[in-house]
Amino acid sequence: MSAEGETAKVAVVTGGGTGVGRAAALALAGEGFAVVLSGRRPEPLKEVASEIGSTGGRAIVVPTDVTDPESIRALFTRAVEVFRRLDLLFNNAGMGAPAIPLEDLSVEQWRAVVDTNLTGSFLCTQEAFRIMKSQSPRGGRIINNGSISAHTPRPFSSPYTSTKHAITGLTKSTALDGRAYDIACGQIDIGNAETDMTARMARGVPQPDGSTMIEPTMAVENVGRAIAYMATLPPDANALFLTVMATKMPFVGRG
Repeated sequence: MSAEGETAKVAVVTGGGTGVGRAAALALAGEGFAVVLSGRRPEPLKEVASEIGSTGGRAIVVPTDVTDPESIRALFTRAVEVFRRLDLLFNNAGMGAPAIPLEDLSVEQWRAVVDTNLTGSFLCTQEAFRIMKSQSPRGGRIINNGSISAHTPRPFSSPYTSTKHAITGLTKSTALDGRAYDIACGQIDIGNAETDMTARMARGVPQPDGSTMIEPTMAVENVGRAIAYMATLPPDANALFLTVMATKMPFVGRG
């Protein structure tokens, strides 16, 4: 099926080429969404688009740097040019800093995480608001990738944890400010999904007591299913916060 033209439901997925973003894009396509795949590297995005197309779905690739406001603006402009509207934004692009003592982190390392995880999500939300408020039918939905670290930190994770706590504030503010315009906003907090970023779980990761422990993981497809659930709720319902995690991973008390 051609990726060009109008469609019933349209989703923008940032960080859509690998891991959680890929799982979300495939799950959303399975629910009938046309998917706008964004990320820094074109090749993984093209692979996901091809996978969606092979099952009759619709997807386009828009390489994007979420730390660059002009790049973000171009992403949403392209989405509307092709599909005429926007029904869902999944703010998923993110990164961490090296797991080193807090006092050894450079300002540049701190800013890189803040610019990607927090400011990038904010700028994408701004663009989505502008479209969703003005389109007909009005409204849409935004889902933010929060992480278990939006609640409980890991050792040596101050930049990542700080941004994910801030994402919770962005989620609440977006949900509040979106009410008048039929824009819902929710947050998914993910724990130990099997991706390239969590491959280290199998080798062992630092624990608060100073030990290193191999942690249980879960298939990343479970995250895709959860995001599809949130995305397909009727307009008068919203999953404000949803946690999906490996059943036996450390979380409560991180132990």
